[in-house]
Amino acid sequence: MVRIASVAAVLPEHVHAQAELSDMLAPLLSDDSRLWPTIRRVHAAEGIQTRHHALALEEYAELTTFERTNDAFLRVGTDLAAVATRRALADAGLSATDVDYLFFTSVTGIGAPSIDVLLADRLGMRSDVKHVPVFGLGCVGGAAGIARVRDYLQGHPHDVALLVSVELCSLTLQHGDASMPNIVSSGLFGDGASAVVMVGAGRAEGGVEVVDARSALYPDTLDQLGWDIGGSGFRIVLSPSMADIVEEHLGTDVVNLLSAHHLKVSDVGTWIAHTGGPRILESAARTLGLPDEALAASWASLARAGNLSSSGVLHVLADELSTGGQLPGSVGVMFAFGPGVCAELVLLRWPESTPADAR
Repeated sequence: MVRIASVAAVLPEHVHAQAELSDMLAPLLSDDSRLWPTIRRVHAAEGIQTRHHALALEEYAELTTFERTNDAFLRVGTDLAAVATRRALADAGLSATDVDYLFFTSVTGIGAPSIDVLLADRLGMRSDVKHVPVFGLGCVGGAAGIARVRDYLQGHPHDVALLVSVELCSLTLQHGDASMPNIVSSGLFGDGASAVVMVGAGRAEGGVEVVDARSALYPDTLDQLGWDIGGSGFRIVLSPSMADIVEEHLGTDVVNLLSAHHLKVSDVGTWIAHTGGPRILESAARTLGLPDEALAASWASLARAGNLSSSGVLHVLADELSTGGQLPGSVGVMFAFGPGVCAELVLLRWPESTPADAR
């Protein structure tokens, strides 16, 4: 079986209250001060208290070209990836030279060499480390990364794999764009990174088992979520119909995943939901018939840091692991959504006993 040995979630040092960020962002989105109260109201309704940004606030006014924003992405992103990776490896009792496979995901910047290579060089990973950089998965990338690393480890049971996610959403801000998608995204998304150490059956001792995964592409949704990429960088495509898509499809997808293992929704003890925003979380709970407290960890992460794109579910997973409140042998479901529109669902099982219990 494939297991998650450790998860490390990190946030940039620059943290500000949502209202303070709205005051800074409104003039960058529009020079028409009559729109600023609307921008503040939209941001205030997104269920977020604080967000972390890659740069100091005064630097964002100067990020007027894709070259500048992408340079900042590579610089700050590599730093955050290194912090998260060192922490995750230390928590797993491993070193950088133990890593056999490195899966990197981001949708907020690009590079060639990409951050996975920069990270391997900085941390001194072996020259034969297999590395796979993936761009374009968006918010689904954390869950999809868990699933794809599981696929790899099933065929390489003695290997150590590392999933790294870096999302610096603040760097995709479009100056002078007062469209509703840009207003919403400028108040919803935050910056963060995460690293997950996973091991194959030949090395697995303790940790959370990755039991199964399912992928889904929803028809007729290509124009609902993603980027329009141009000279100014990444311009958000974000449809108000996303919550309806989640409500229409998620329940069936989860039931199908669980039924393959003779489980029901009521058997799930832990839900690790994509922090897509209030409407996404509300739709997910409604279609699954969950009580309000079932997605409490995702609501708390959203309030603390905003939607961290692919790192969102990994930050929620890190929070759940840190609490240690899961019953031995209980199951959990992770789910996230991305451009396509696509979804990824992962079935998890907590260990039957902890090392302390075994003693």
